[in-house]
Parts: sequence; structure tokens; C-alpha cells
Amino acid sequence: MASTQPRCEKKNLFKVFFDWFLRRPESGIILILLIFVTIATCVNPTFLSPRNVVNILRASGFTMISVVGMSMILVIGGLDLSIGSIFALSSIVTCISITQWGLPVPVGIVIGLAVGAVCGLLNGFLVVKTAIPPMIVTLGMQYALRGTVSVITKGVPIYPLPESFTALEPAKLAGIPLIVIIAVLIAVVGHIALSRTYFGRSVYAIGGNQEAARISGVNINRTKLLVYVLMGILVSFAGIMTASRLGSAEPSTGTGLEMKVICGAIIGGISISGGMGTMLGAALGAVFMEALTNSLTVMRISVYWQNVVFGVVMILSVLLDQYKRALIRRQSIRNTELKRSAASAGN
Repeated sequence: MASTQPRCEKKNLFKVFFDWFLRRPESGIILILLIFVTIATCVNPTFLSPRNVVNILRASGFTMISVVGMSMILVIGGLDLSIGSIFALSSIVTCISITQWGLPVPVGIVIGLAVGAVCGLLNGFLVVKTAIPPMIVTLGMQYALRGTVSVITKGVPIYPLPESFTALEPAKLAGIPLIVIIAVLIAVVGHIALSRTYFGRSVYAIGGNQEAARISGVNINRTKLLVYVLMGILVSFAGIMTASRLGSAEPSTGTGLEMKVICGAIIGGISISGGMGTMLGAALGAVFMEALTNSLTVMRISVYWQNVVFGVVMILSVLLDQYKRALIRRQSIRNTELKRSAASAGN
């Protein structure tokens, strides 16, 4: 008897852990990521080579920074299709400030971040003060800002850049790329902000039921403005670090970024309808998107077919989101019926 008891305890512990894991919002993206890594490694063993893993993590850092901002926007029930253009404009302005205006690198970076903040503020202001849907507002901003980039640069990249700027992104700390450390820190701060602060509770309340949030005293307009400004700052920082990595500010940089970021957030569990999802899941979604991009490149899949794959992943992500929301609605209805039945039996 004594020999079978530890085995039973181990089984019970495993069941408790398994049940806890399945209840976690991030369980879906973790399973998807594990299955994908296994398949990709079987197809091409070099996928998990140390050098390639570092490349994936480094690329994930840029996407993760943007996903943190997009997750907050999606949770409040909003959308931002202009982030690719903000990404480009901020990097262009930063590099012009450093090369043509002769400003110090830190000052140029602050100016670039300020440009992103202003763009985010303008998006938020139009969303809050007009009846125009966020998709239309930010789509219009996407074209306006991309056109501004073309006007400023005439389609010509900004280079060469000083070594003090290009040395920022390649920097490492304890062998880990600095951009990865920064991205993880931003994701952790974003997770704490959403799960542990009044701001986070306000964001979820607005996405869940805006009218109920208003009645409960949440300042909806201010919260939305802040979320869009944070999005602008974060994506600007990602754009500036990309310019440092490339050694130039490309006018076409950031094209298509919004789709990758939105897809990463949704596949990580953030609901496109608002009110649901965690920052940890969204961060893992960013890693998945870059792992997918890397695997297709390693397998030498044509970029045209890569776009097809991304489109399919986007559709599947939205379908998964709709399926999860349907399950939650059914469970809510079932719980309500059970409560009514219990109340009727008590009477």
C-alpha cells in the first residue's frame, strides 16, 4: 500500500497541473507553438540550431513590442491599421534628426518617439471625438502617414547613420540581444498594467461592455486616448531600433506590419471583439509569427507563398477567436440556466 500512494499522489498532481494548464488563456498558443516547433524541426533540423533560435528571438523582439500596444487596443474593442506607417515615419524622422539636423542620438530618438505619440494621439482623438469606426480612422492615417514618408524621403533611404546609433540594436547583455531583453521587459510591464492596475481593469471593462464601464465611473475617452498614444510610442521605438539594425531608414519599412501584429495578438488569445486575452499569450503569439516567418524562409518558401500562409493564419486566428467566444457564451447561458433551476428548486 505504501508503495502505491506516492504514485497516486503523482497522478493527482499531474491531473491538477494539467487541469490548471488547460484553464489558462495561454494554453492554446503554447500548444500551437510546441506543435509547430516540433513539425518545423522534423522538416528542417536546423530550425532549432542555436544561431537560428537567436535569430527568431531577435526578430520576435520587434514584433512583441508592437504586439503589446496592439493587444491593449484590441482589448478595448479598437483597431489600429496605421502602425506600419507610424513605424516608418518615426524611424525616418529620427534618422533625419541625427544625420541632417546634427542632433545627438538620444535627442533624435526622443523626437522619433514624440512623432509616434502624436500620431497615436491623433488616432485616439479621431476615434473618441467622431463616430468614425477605428478601422476607417486608422486606415486613413495609414495612407496619410505613408504618403508623408514618401514626401519627406522622395523614396530614398536615409543613410549612412552614425556608429553610435547603429550600435544600439546589435548590443547584447549576457549574450542575449538587447532588443529581446527590452521586448520581454515591455511585455512584463504590459502584463502587470493590464492584470494588476486600475488602468488594466478599465481597459477590460471598456472592451467587455462600454456602457457598463461608463456607469461604473471609467473615463472611457481618456483610457482610449492613452491606449492609442502608448501604441504609437511602442511601434515608434520598434521602428527606430529597426533602423539601427539595418543601418538605414527605409521608406518602405513597416509595410504589412499591422497584419503580422494583429494576427500575433489574436492567435495569442486576444479577442478581436474586445474584453478578452492576456499579454503573456499575445507575447507568445508574436514569437509564433516570427517562428513561422523564419521556418518558411529556412525552407526556402517563396515570399509570395509566405503571404498566402499569413493570410490563412489570419483567417484561422479570427475563426479560433469566434469559436472561443461562442464557447464562453454557451457556458454563460448554461451557468445562468443552472442558477435559475437551483433557485426554482429552492422555492
